[in-house]
Amino acid sequence: MTRGDKRNLRTGLLFISPWIIGFLVFCVYPLVATFYYSLCDYSVLSPPVFVGTENYGHLFTDAIFWKSVSNTLFFAAFAIPLGLVVSLTLAILLNFDLPGRGIFRTIFFLPSLVPMVCLAVLWRWMLNGDLGLINNALNPVLDAVNGVFHTHFWPPNWLEDSRYAKWGIIFAGLWGVGQAVVIYLAGLQDVPRYLYEAADIDGANFWHKTWHITLPAISPVIYFNTIMGLIGAFQVFAVPYVMTDGGDGPERSLLFMATYLYQNAFDYWNMGYACAIGLTLFLLILGITIVATKLSERHVYYASK
Repeated sequence: MTRGDKRNLRTGLLFISPWIIGFLVFCVYPLVATFYYSLCDYSVLSPPVFVGTENYGHLFTDAIFWKSVSNTLFFAAFAIPLGLVVSLTLAILLNFDLPGRGIFRTIFFLPSLVPMVCLAVLWRWMLNGDLGLINNALNPVLDAVNGVFHTHFWPPNWLEDSRYAKWGIIFAGLWGVGQAVVIYLAGLQDVPRYLYEAADIDGANFWHKTWHITLPAISPVIYFNTIMGLIGAFQVFAVPYVMTDGGDGPERSLLFMATYLYQNAFDYWNMGYACAIGLTLFLLILGITIVATKLSERHVYYASK
């Protein structure tokens, strides 16, 4: 390495040193500290006492922890595909050259700017079983169905019934798909126009062009939004926490892993056990992300330079 190369290396390291310091302080240290405290009996108010893998052993026998895992997996299994379909459909529709397109794009994007706490308070009232907007809209429809088919369908009490509580949170999450819609719209602008023109000449209809041109062309964007949605779904906390006034819903139906972590850390002052839950959640997200990446390799197409 020449003297000039060494000087350039020092200059480069100097310029990226703020990022390196930030990465070490805000990423590496918390991860290492979490692992250490997960091996301790630590209440924050007293020095940590090393107990080995006792916290992890407790995880395997903790029925409440497994309840939080199942709730989180259920939420992710339905929230991610539903959000993907809704956001992608809206993006394709908003990509048409129609009058007022910019206004509609703004309308669908604005809700994603609403803070999570405000969103939770808003949807808590919308999902109210007696006065909520959702049930008031469903009442006439269900009354008509009951009158025609002589059935007895009634709007659910969303946040008070364990059968529907998680579905209420899933529907509330659709309020924020605007951010993904904007990313999809950016990806749609890069789809080559000549591919659509060639498809028109061959007599392809809208569905053929969407399936064989649009989706493969924006597959990297779909992959990105899927991974971001996956990470966000496994970290769901603020909305159910605020909706239940810091609780976990009927029959613990809204107890997610992040909520259970918070309860152990700041309600029960069992920080060591909370760190074990946090590290388990981190490994779960990492593992599912790797699996999703491997499964998507054959379906993601990057444009060659």
